[in-house]
Amino acid sequence: MKNLHTADVIVFLIYLAAVAGYGYYIHRRRKGGGSKEFFLAEGSLTWWAIGASIIASNISAEHFIGMSGSGFALGLAIASYEWMAAAALIVVAVVFIPLYRENGIYTMPQFLAKRYNNHVSTIMAVWWLLIYVFVNLTSIIYLGALAIHSVTGISFIVCIAGLVIFSILVTLGGMNVIGYTDVVQVLVLIIGGLVTTYLALVLVSVSFGYESNVFTGLRLIGEKADSHLHMIFSSDHPYYSDLPGLSVIIGGMWINNLNYFGCNQYITQRALGADIKTARKGLLFAAYLKLFIPVIAVLPGIAVWVLYQNGAFHAEMMDAAGVVKPDHAYPTLLSLLPPGMKGLAFAALTAAIVASLAGKANSISTIFALDIYKKYLNKEASEKNLVFTGRWTVVVSLGLAALVAPALQNLDQAYQFVQEYVGFISPGVLGIFLLGFFWKRTTSAASLMAALLTVPLSAFLKFLPSWSGGWFPDLPFMDRMTLAFFILIALMILMSLLSPASAIQHDRLLKIERSYFKVGMPFVISSLVILGILVAIYAAYW
Repeated sequence: MKNLHTADVIVFLIYLAAVAGYGYYIHRRRKGGGSKEFFLAEGSLTWWAIGASIIASNISAEHFIGMSGSGFALGLAIASYEWMAAAALIVVAVVFIPLYRENGIYTMPQFLAKRYNNHVSTIMAVWWLLIYVFVNLTSIIYLGALAIHSVTGISFIVCIAGLVIFSILVTLGGMNVIGYTDVVQVLVLIIGGLVTTYLALVLVSVSFGYESNVFTGLRLIGEKADSHLHMIFSSDHPYYSDLPGLSVIIGGMWINNLNYFGCNQYITQRALGADIKTARKGLLFAAYLKLFIPVIAVLPGIAVWVLYQNGAFHAEMMDAAGVVKPDHAYPTLLSLLPPGMKGLAFAALTAAIVASLAGKANSISTIFALDIYKKYLNKEASEKNLVFTGRWTVVVSLGLAALVAPALQNLDQAYQFVQEYVGFISPGVLGIFLLGFFWKRTTSAASLMAALLTVPLSAFLKFLPSWSGGWFPDLPFMDRMTLAFFILIALMILMSLLSPASAIQHDRLLKIERSYFKVGMPFVISSLVILGILVAIYAAYW
């Protein structure tokens, strides 16, 4: 491996041994569980394991590589995805989780089947499976392999194969193993991420003639990167289409985050196996971790931009055609770490990739086994058969994603690719869930219409400007998501109101009581601290 020294290999092997050994220990201790143990780790995850697992599943190569790349191109504003997520997690903890748990819901398609009907459930299950496999898994594998290839010199294809094989081994132990190994993964990715951020800031300090000092590096970034330190873009900003002004905090970002953290199987799955109090603590812990992620995912990208403007890394940041590739920022930093530290940062990156792949693959297997296989292919499937099916689903989904991953090599900012195309499904999903929660009049036919229309409507709005010859404005994808959300909500309300009152199926309504949404004073105080930090950040970097 051209860029790794013996010390790096030793550190990386220690990481592999720690994850594999701990995972095997958990698997042996919990061996013999049924499908709920495999898919949900029911009752066995602590609040800190839930919070760590949520972050480990969420943070991946698309953050270390993709978000750092967007930090290079856009600046601090890209951190809104993380910081607004912290606020969204509070809402999910207070509202979404108790509604799921008190109504005995463990998968998102199960909610749709219970509240509406199997048609809605199956359509959305298929959409979720397609998005998870061909957008989420594919982008993570591509970005992860890109970074590992850049650092080690190992063939890009071999890197893909290695990531997939390691992820399969972790995932086959089920949610219980994933939940606890994710604690190790989060510790590694935070420590390794901090090492890379430290290097980036020191390089900034040294490149401008100062001593190796992190705080000097931070000061210089404040002085040299003013254009990259604004959270809200004006309409004439070159990247307004990626982060459209106030829509970031009052529009599409909320749709994006509430869908991702409240209606997303591989996120909510971590909390659904615990009691409500434990689940809420776990989500709050995840929210605090979210506040910290931009330090290790965005700041390095901004630092590389400052260095690039000062004459460094011009060759490293360009492809063979001489085009600047923002997603090269983080791999460039990794290649400069000293022996030992590079191995730690490499382990952190691998931890983020594998944990996220494992979490998403487990959720894919959960949806397929419980909501497709058992419902339509083998209604009498035993617990053992469901687990067996789930494991094979893991292998097949990761294999498919690995085959598609090389096709993403032409992207400049893969993080924006993920956000835009996941956003095709977000408006319909969130609308169906919110009306299903809180408006009894919502009919199954209306939800079916929204499930069928969410992707076609989003695609129609994306291509309408070119089809109309410019008559329809080319909206930023976040604003398109907001528009699609309100169109679908309006259509669902209209369709439900036009249906006779007899269309309401009272036996399908969720059980809702005010007591579900009550939280203790420690939760309130912790939530206010998070919101106060967010207000301070946006006020300081508006």
